[in-house]
Amino acid sequence: MLAVAAPLLSGTPTHAAPDRAWFLGKPPRATQTEKPVLERGVNPCNTPDPGFVAYNPWTPLTGNGLALLPTKNPLSENGEFDVVIHFHGHDPARKEWVRVMSREVLVGMSLGVRSGVYEAAFQAPDAFQTLLGETERTVSARYGRSARARRVALSAWSAGYGAVEAILRTPFGQKRVDSVLLLDGLHCDYANGGLDEAGLEPFVRFAKQAVAGDRLMVVSHSSIVPPGYASTTETSNYLVHALGGRPKSAKPRPSDPFGLELLSRFDKMGFHMLGFSGNGALDHCAHVGLLRDILSVHLAPRWKRR
Repeated sequence: MLAVAAPLLSGTPTHAAPDRAWFLGKPPRATQTEKPVLERGVNPCNTPDPGFVAYNPWTPLTGNGLALLPTKNPLSENGEFDVVIHFHGHDPARKEWVRVMSREVLVGMSLGVRSGVYEAAFQAPDAFQTLLGETERTVSARYGRSARARRVALSAWSAGYGAVEAILRTPFGQKRVDSVLLLDGLHCDYANGGLDEAGLEPFVRFAKQAVAGDRLMVVSHSSIVPPGYASTTETSNYLVHALGGRPKSAKPRPSDPFGLELLSRFDKMGFHMLGFSGNGALDHCAHVGLLRDILSVHLAPRWKRR
């Protein structure tokens, strides 16, 4: 799902009623730039590797998943552990994860470059439950006692959102998923002069639970304009619209990774949206770098309190 700015295609909305569909607005022309690697100080698509730090190397699960298990036993007295399951780009995610996490389990899964392969992998109602069960068995085998996942988060970059969508449509996923982290990856088709709202429904439902304080949801978007389907700008703004809000303008922060420049944000209870400029592959890759702060600022404190 990497794309640069492109002309509007036939069927793409070019205007909308201001009261109803402001979220269909395209990113401003000023955002349609891409900083070179030299200016960023690092190539976001090939960042330095810190190794595994407090973790063992990847452990294969049955199927397509890999588990990153702590070197120290992470199990509570009753054998529970917390886990984040990341879809698409598991090794770039690992580079950020090991810098801030030490006791939680990371599961990574990379299946392809299109969201459809991720959605298909979790189309079966029991697919997510099976993956979680495989994770629990792998953790049990590593630490020599029965283990059970306590809190579960789903993280996705780019096309990986397809897995999150499919999981959030299942009763088991709706019950078990505590947090959702989407890194420049929420897309959908256009339909009836607007967005395909049916495709976004699971995310809207989860966002409303986050605003109620029952869940955590963090969504980031670049300013890439993809060819023929909705951008992450439009879908992120649609979520904010569904919550009855509007993003607020924001200034770039020195802490943002890999040359990203913050444009807008929206924060309400457990829901957080961050919008950034940039329309190229380097900008898209840079959003993986946001995972580090999202984990330390939002997820870790939430799980520590609960």
